[in-house]
Amino acid sequence: MINIDSLVKAFTLGDETIVAVNHVSLHVERGDFIAIVGPSGSGKSTLMNIIGLLDKADEGIYTFDGIDVTSLEDNQQAAIRNEKIGFVFQSFFLLQKLNAIENVMVPLLYRGVSEKEARERAAEILKKLGLEDRMNHLPKELSGGQQQRVAIARALVGNPELILADEPTGALDQTTGKEILKLLQELNRGGQTIIIITHDNFIAHQAKRIVRIEDGRLREEEAE
Repeated sequence: MINIDSLVKAFTLGDETIVAVNHVSLHVERGDFIAIVGPSGSGKSTLMNIIGLLDKADEGIYTFDGIDVTSLEDNQQAAIRNEKIGFVFQSFFLLQKLNAIENVMVPLLYRGVSEKEARERAAEILKKLGLEDRMNHLPKELSGGQQQRVAIARALVGNPELILADEPTGALDQTTGKEILKLLQELNRGGQTIIIITHDNFIAHQAKRIVRIEDGRLREEEAE
């Protein structure tokens, strides 16, 4: 699905140049569940933004489904991102004035799906995630775990090929975090490709593959 070869991304701060991603190479197969783990400032979020087509590398090659996305215009990258990638973030990023089902409908409506079809598809995915009785609740009326499930439903509703999860349990208590990890594992067993970004070694070892990033460089290690 994904082939990354010698990606480089640097930032300039005053007179200093910081290389956040330093000649990184990574291969992702369909059905993989990969944890990219590293401390703050290691480059993991920058790498995720490049994989998610939210940012561009300065050097290197990135192919997604056989397409060299590094050569595409911004609008072409946006089309791939909207159709093929689902995002889950630590802070949920739910729209506070919309209820659960309306939040999940949003990406479909942006694609031009009719409101009727969007509502049906959103309801279906929310039921699968155990939120059938929470569809009409606002985010403030949901627990942290329920809000993250809504966020995962929103990421899944467009049938993306890849789920990128950036610290998805970081805002949750330990028990709820384990429930979200279990859900991601179940989705992966169903064939969903998942890349999770984390600083937590316990979370990383729930994945099939662990890739550690330090000072912008990757090394793969054995998952337990």
